[in-house]
Amino acid sequence: MGTTRGAEAAEAPPDLEFFWDPVCPFAWITSRWVEKVVAQTGYSVDWRFISLRILNKHRDYATEFPAGYEQGHTAGLRMLRVAAQVRAELGRDVMGPLYDAMGQHYWEMPKGSGLRDRIGTVEHTAEALATAGLPTDFAATVDDETWDAEIEAETELALSRTGRDVGTPIITFEPPDGLSFFGPVISRVPSDEQAVPLWNAVIELARFPGFAELKRSLREAPQLNVLGTITEAPEMEDWEAGSRKAHKPS
Repeated sequence: MGTTRGAEAAEAPPDLEFFWDPVCPFAWITSRWVEKVVAQTGYSVDWRFISLRILNKHRDYATEFPAGYEQGHTAGLRMLRVAAQVRAELGRDVMGPLYDAMGQHYWEMPKGSGLRDRIGTVEHTAEALATAGLPTDFAATVDDETWDAEIEAETELALSRTGRDVGTPIITFEPPDGLSFFGPVISRVPSDEQAVPLWNAVIELARFPGFAELKRSLREAPQLNVLGTITEAPEMEDWEAGSRKAHKPS
């Protein structure tokens, strides 16, 4: 992948398109990895939208997901409405800092922070905007459903590249014509030394047009501060269709 530099490259497509939902733990962990790769390689990233609430709009949350998932996915959509307006008015360059700030005010908070009832509210989103150095007035957009059509169109664009039996994140390599994949799904952020070698291994797979999937459902609990799961010996969990199997309604 090339690096875009200088005036001649200003209109060049990004090296990656990263489709994110602010309430997906795996999108957040993978994005921290991508940021480390960007810092060491100069890759350019277009941070785009995919909504888990829209992706799962035809599913029955009461029977197919653990308790609280509908509330969480809806909070993610509310935050994406704000991101969509910010992008429309201030441009794509602020999406990375905004995603980073939203993650700081969710995934990096300590366990027991009382976020379940705050995430996606005007107050909570304003805090993230302030951290990103953006006007907090945008936070009122969490209630503006007129942005949902744009978010759904971007979600559908991502799914058109991968098929529908996927989750988040979705990454397109060398867009718009490069291959797109769900993931890579990882449960911990690689070290600075691990980041680029691990990324290069992914790139080798992504460049082979016949590559389709590398997956296991048994995985470490996501290593995230807000979940209280950061430990030397992470618990192994079985995941099914985007959530922990043991936590689903029986």
